[in-house]
Amino acid sequence: MQISHELVQPEEPSEEPEPVTSSPWPIGHRFAERIRAKHATIHALLDAGHSKRSVARQLGMTLNTILRFSRATTPEEMFTGQWQSRVTRLDGFKPYLDQRWQEGCTNAWKLWEEIKEQGYFRGYAGVRDYVSRNLRGKPQPVGPRPPSARAVTRWILTHPDVLPEGDQVQLKAVLANCPEMTALSEHVRSFGHMVAPLQGDQLPAWIEAVTSTTDLPSLRHFAQHLERDLDAVIAGLTLPWNSGIVEGHVNRIKMLKRQMFGRAGFALLRKRVLLAP
Repeated sequence: MQISHELVQPEEPSEEPEPVTSSPWPIGHRFAERIRAKHATIHALLDAGHSKRSVARQLGMTLNTILRFSRATTPEEMFTGQWQSRVTRLDGFKPYLDQRWQEGCTNAWKLWEEIKEQGYFRGYAGVRDYVSRNLRGKPQPVGPRPPSARAVTRWILTHPDVLPEGDQVQLKAVLANCPEMTALSEHVRSFGHMVAPLQGDQLPAWIEAVTSTTDLPSLRHFAQHLERDLDAVIAGLTLPWNSGIVEGHVNRIKMLKRQMFGRAGFALLRKRVLLAP
């Protein structure tokens, strides 16, 4: 039986693919590493003299899969069309992410929150993957490391007269770059001025100033909670008496209970509390 040449035509020689200069996946990507491992194994068996059908049986793959891998001279040719030309909703925000990375912001969650405010409504995973694939390999930005949230909180809550000069300089730099932080610092300082000299009569005015601030929702909620028991809070910020001594004794008794747990009964604990000097 003669096979018609119209049914079986030799494949036309395809154009030489351009050399792949860089892989769309970085070294260490799980999918890319699996492709590279399969490509190396298949080509090693073919170079050893095994037929394509034999390689398919040994590896448990289909013959078409073996043919595709055998035609690819490099594993990167198998990645064509996977990610490099795929349009995503993150593309419009990538220049901003690159700029922020060079400015020193290397926290993927922080970057995601920033572009969310600019209109990016997708999830965090896309930003995390972009940072991991494209930005982590770049040189770390040169510059001073930004202060932590704990350090900034300590600077704001510390009285300016006892705050070291170096911390004062860093705090001024933080406040200069964030108007919301400046407003927060002013409200915290004014509240501290009420607590130390017992000026509780200023509390209603402070609450009114805070509740009118829309950029500080957490502080506004705190002020609204104070209004629920306003008379007691004003009395605490005005009268010289407090429950600090009582709270101290309660804390000491709890400490003794934790120390003696499982070692003695209530009788010994009672002696330690009553007979203590």
